[in-house]
Amino acid sequence: MALVRAPAPPRAGPLQLQGYKTALPYAYSFGEFPTLELLTHRPEHALRVVAHTKGLGRRGVAAVRARCEARGLPFEVNDRAVERLSHKGNVYLFGVFAKYAAPLARERNHLLLVNPSDNGNVGTIVRTMLGFGVRDLALIAPAVDLFNPHVVRASMGATFAVNFAYFASLEVYRAAHAHRLYPFMLGGAKRLGEVRFEAPYTLVFGPEGAGLPEAYRAFESVQIPQSPLVESLNLAVAVGVALYEAARETSEG
Repeated sequence: MALVRAPAPPRAGPLQLQGYKTALPYAYSFGEFPTLELLTHRPEHALRVVAHTKGLGRRGVAAVRARCEARGLPFEVNDRAVERLSHKGNVYLFGVFAKYAAPLARERNHLLLVNPSDNGNVGTIVRTMLGFGVRDLALIAPAVDLFNPHVVRASMGATFAVNFAYFASLEVYRAAHAHRLYPFMLGGAKRLGEVRFEAPYTLVFGPEGAGLPEAYRAFESVQIPQSPLVESLNLAVAVGVALYEAARETSEG
């Protein structure tokens, strides 16, 4: 997915925001905590915050408003805009931010997702990444849009704390990053727990349902031991298990 370079909406002035589309140069953080994460990790990209009158007495909304006042960021109350754009009754504010680039760090370990399609899964994965100290996410297109508000909310705003990049293929990714690849596959050559991850490494996962193509077995493929009661683990769960083991090995090493 290429980042859009069209002009961002103004920080002040009449509110004329559209329902989210990938082609827009801006996106939304629905909810108090995701918006606080936006103002903590990407304040330079924040454009404004819009609140609902029902939320003005909430502690989280007050915290967001204080951050806005400290930075001179527009904070406005517009019930209709919140209701129209969020489509949820439990959203009391949202942030508007300009899309940005956040290149991967070459020296750090990466997580690589190949063609992920579920917004909720990817949001959960991003939050789990941070929980285990991984801050760099590569995605092979086609893939979900990390700026999609559903991803941002599912991550509870963790998307603002990670670096990310989209690649047209695995070959393009490998040309840019010489990390050792560990693809996770059913029937992988080694069981998780037997593998020693050599940094900088990249943990690789395929799309929901299909998993990685057989060509990935050319690398040091890894399987997560599981019972035969299920065919496979949910993608977000599998990534969490792998990240935990990699972090445990690193801390013990």
